[in-house]
Amino acid sequence: MAFFVLNCLCMTKIAIIISPNWRDYAQRYLTDCLASFGAQKCSSKLKFFLIDNQSSTESLSFINQVATKELAGQEWMLLTSPDNLGFAGGNNLAIRQALAEGYDYLALFNMDGLVAPDCLEQMLVLAQADNQVGAVQARLMLWPDQSRINSLGNVTHFLGFGYCAGNGQAYRYAEDQDIAYPSGAAVLLSAEALQKIGDFDEEFWMYNEDQDLGWRLWLAGYRCRLANSAVFYHKYQFSKSIKHFYWQDRNRILACLKNYHLFSLLIFSPAFLISELGLWLTAWRAGWLGERFKVLGYFCLPSTWLYILAARRSAQSLRRRSDRSIIKLFSAQIKYQELDSPLTRLGNIVFRFYFSIVKPFIFW
Repeated sequence: MAFFVLNCLCMTKIAIIISPNWRDYAQRYLTDCLASFGAQKCSSKLKFFLIDNQSSTESLSFINQVATKELAGQEWMLLTSPDNLGFAGGNNLAIRQALAEGYDYLALFNMDGLVAPDCLEQMLVLAQADNQVGAVQARLMLWPDQSRINSLGNVTHFLGFGYCAGNGQAYRYAEDQDIAYPSGAAVLLSAEALQKIGDFDEEFWMYNEDQDLGWRLWLAGYRCRLANSAVFYHKYQFSKSIKHFYWQDRNRILACLKNYHLFSLLIFSPAFLISELGLWLTAWRAGWLGERFKVLGYFCLPSTWLYILAARRSAQSLRRRSDRSIIKLFSAQIKYQELDSPLTRLGNIVFRFYFSIVKPFIFW
C-alpha cells in the first residue's frame, strides 16, 4: 500500500494543451483530435486544457459537448477568451493555468491532427533522459498521406526564416536528434524550463512564436530534441500558412532582433539587406506588396522599438550558450517548401556562400 501511495505521489503530471479554437476550427477538427487520445498509452497523470479564442455561445456548447463525450473519464478544463488572442496568447492561457497547477510537463498539440497511440509516452522518455532537454517535438507526418513528412524538427535560417525539415518528403528513417526549434503542432515542454524562460511571446501572435521559444531554450542552456518514435499526424495545409505573410515576415525579424548577440546582428546585416531587396521583388511579383508595407510600418513605430529593447534585454539575460554553438543548428538554405522559384534558388546559393564566409568569425 505504501508503495502504491509513493508511486501515485511521484507520477509524472502532464498537461495536454489543444491549440486554440477560433471560428469553426473545433467543428472541423476537434472530434477526431480528441478521439485519437482514446488509444493513448501513457502511465502519467493527464489533464486536458482546451482553449476557445473569441468565444461564442455556439463554440462553447460544441466544445463542451465533444469534450464530454471524447474525454469521458479524463480530467479536462475549458479556458475561454472574449478576444482572439492568436496562437501565442491562446496557448498561454492554458500554459499559465497548468504551471499554476504544478504540472511537470506541458504537451501542446494542434487541433488539426491525430496522435499515434504511444506518441506521448515516447516524447516523455526522451524528455526524461536528460535534464537539459527543455522541449521534445514529435515526428510530424502528413495526413492523410501518412508516408510523407511534415516536420522532422524545424529549421532556423540564419536570417530568421523558419521551415519544417523534410516537409513533403517520403519518410524512411530519422534519428532522435537536436533541432533548432520544435513545431508548436506537437511538442512536450518542460515546466521547469518554461518557468525559467517564460511562455510564448504574445507580440508574435501567430507564426514563429515556437521559433522564438526554442531559441530562448537554447540560450538558457536547454536542448530541443526530435523524438522520432513519437508520431503526430498533421492535417497541414501550406496554402493556409502562406496567406499569413505579414506575421511570418514580421516575426522572423523579431526573433532575430531579440535572440542574436549584437555582434551577430551586425555581421549578418549585409545579408539581411540583400534578402530585403529579394523579398520586395518577390512581394511585387506575388502580389504581397501590401503585406510588406505593413511590415515596414510596424518597424517604424516607436512602440515597436520599445518592445524590442525590453524583449531583447529579457532574452539576453537568459544567455548560457554562445551564438557560435547555437548557429550550428541553423541553415543558410530554405528547403522543403512548396513555393520554389529561380530567386529562391539564387538566394540559397548567395546566402550559403555568405554564411560559410562569416560563420568562422562568430566566436561570441
